[in-house]
Amino acid sequence: MGLPHERYLWPRFWVALVLTLPVFALAMGVMLWPGLAHRLPAHLSAWLQLVLTTPVFFWCGAPFIHRWWKSIRERDTNMFTLTVTGTGAAFFYSGAAVFLAQFFPAEYQTHHGLPLYFEGTAFITTIVLLGQILEQRAHSRTDAAIRALMHLAPPIAHLIDSSGQEFDVPVAELVPGSVVRVRPGENLPVDGVLDGAAEIDESMLTGEPLPVAKRPGDKVSAGTLNTTGSFTFHAERVGQDTLLAQIIRLVAQAVESEAPIQRLADRVSAWFVPAVLGIAAVSFVSWTLFAAERGWLYGLINAVSVLIIACPCALGLATPVSLVTGIGRGAQAGVLVKDAAALERLSGATTLLIDKTGTLTEGRPRVVALAAAEGFTEEELLKLAAAAESPSEHPIARAIVTAARERSLPLPPVSEFAAAPGAGVQARVGRRIVVVGRAPDTSRYATLPGATVVCVVADGRFAGTLALTDTIKTSAPAALAELRRLGLKIVMVTGDRSAAAKSVADQLGLDGFHADATPATKQELVRVHQMRGARVIFAGDGLNDAPALAAADVGIAMGTGTDVAMHSAGLVLVKGDLAALVRAVHLSRAVLRNIKQNLFWAFFYNAAGLPLAAGAFYPLFGWLLNPMFAGIAMSLSSITVVSNALRLRRIRL
Repeated sequence: MGLPHERYLWPRFWVALVLTLPVFALAMGVMLWPGLAHRLPAHLSAWLQLVLTTPVFFWCGAPFIHRWWKSIRERDTNMFTLTVTGTGAAFFYSGAAVFLAQFFPAEYQTHHGLPLYFEGTAFITTIVLLGQILEQRAHSRTDAAIRALMHLAPPIAHLIDSSGQEFDVPVAELVPGSVVRVRPGENLPVDGVLDGAAEIDESMLTGEPLPVAKRPGDKVSAGTLNTTGSFTFHAERVGQDTLLAQIIRLVAQAVESEAPIQRLADRVSAWFVPAVLGIAAVSFVSWTLFAAERGWLYGLINAVSVLIIACPCALGLATPVSLVTGIGRGAQAGVLVKDAAALERLSGATTLLIDKTGTLTEGRPRVVALAAAEGFTEEELLKLAAAAESPSEHPIARAIVTAARERSLPLPPVSEFAAAPGAGVQARVGRRIVVVGRAPDTSRYATLPGATVVCVVADGRFAGTLALTDTIKTSAPAALAELRRLGLKIVMVTGDRSAAAKSVADQLGLDGFHADATPATKQELVRVHQMRGARVIFAGDGLNDAPALAAADVGIAMGTGTDVAMHSAGLVLVKGDLAALVRAVHLSRAVLRNIKQNLFWAFFYNAAGLPLAAGAFYPLFGWLLNPMFAGIAMSLSSITVVSNALRLRRIRL
């Protein structure tokens, strides 16, 4: 039985917070304002604290009590076992002190009466509630990712019936064999087979920014984008059988199958809880058997003192305060942490699987080489190509026009523009008829491995070629070198062609690469590395990366990427800068070190006081622990933990 959804926890947190503040003020008021004792009698303050704390413990903390009972029943101790045991001991001891004060030995009385620990019960319950809400909030990213994926398929399709008439129907009514029209700029509603030529943006599947030229008989997929004119296709796979539906299922299954992080606090609690309960039991039995007078009462009070001093006030703060401080520091450094558990897991990662387009590279083509034919200059070649492409919105066209603008080349007037899917464009540029299209045999013209080559013909005469590639981000080489120094194995996974992938992998000196990868392939590669014992980071920016981002131990999305990728990831690099990935790794390791330090101090103060609380020194020195010291120990451990966590605000990343 897991904890309920954050919508269920939020009301309990707010009620706990509202009631805890006055309890804390009443408990600390005498120390902060000594005159309060004359204005508010101690017995009235005690009753007010009891009334306010009761709903906090029993109603606000009900989810934790359920988890506590489950851990006892299944003999699986964890942080909730220790938390509820400690807060319960503090609450019931304090309640007994209110109702049965006259039965307590004089050694435990102070000039303000018996010490009470209602504020500890209320405060710890409130803090742990907040920590659980932050954890539950991380899981809601799955729903957002799936909703974003579902929005890619339009709800309405343009169906053409047997008579050739076109009318709109819900996509759910399409069946295999239906003839569907797709207009310019629309997403395809189902998978099918193309009737004519078209250029389809398949970046959701491959991650590559350039539209793919499709011919009659080629397969097309739901959710992909029509970048050219209107066309028709025959539906082949509909509903839950489409490739988009399969991607949605992959994302959902990946998150559902994700093993919950084994909290360090749970591992420590697994031995600390039985030890505390054992010490409390030994203390009670020893006092009952060997004390001369009212031994059972001394034994009971000392046993409760053991549980109170072990009450995990600092333990409840140890992890959340470090995480919250680390998350804030990450935001300053361009690392948006959506899932606090992912930040912990990042510190132990061993393998980085990284997408190419938009992650290692800029994600858009650039003109990197010009080769003018005899009789043409490079400037004239670029001017003709840019002018002819200027009316087009195609990514290659925009790259060529951008290259001309960077050289401040004036573009001649253009008329009679025409574009043919997969063939290129033709236009009248000044007095010339210019044709710009992809080279039929790129190997003849390519000057760079994996480059896209465009040929230019003016008035039937070959004018030259332009080579375009997706350039590597300037921050990539240094960032990858630092990640390798930190011990990460780096493998590129891309939907691009093998030649382009090999070119990038060679330039960056990667440990390996996988080309022509589909969304399912990327997710499967994550699984393979995990089965080999690796803790896997997957970094990507596209919709096609969503299943892998969800399946990885840590999913990291580029802030310049798609909404689906950012919803599926645990961390987002705000500016899409790989240097931020290095900062994220440094941050995660610093946060985990800080958490371990906090856990040490959280247990140190409590464990050091356990022998005294149990009365172990009474036979030798006559020492009995006044329960007030339990409160001091809890306060010191909490102050130490918070101060240590706040150091994260000043770490250099």
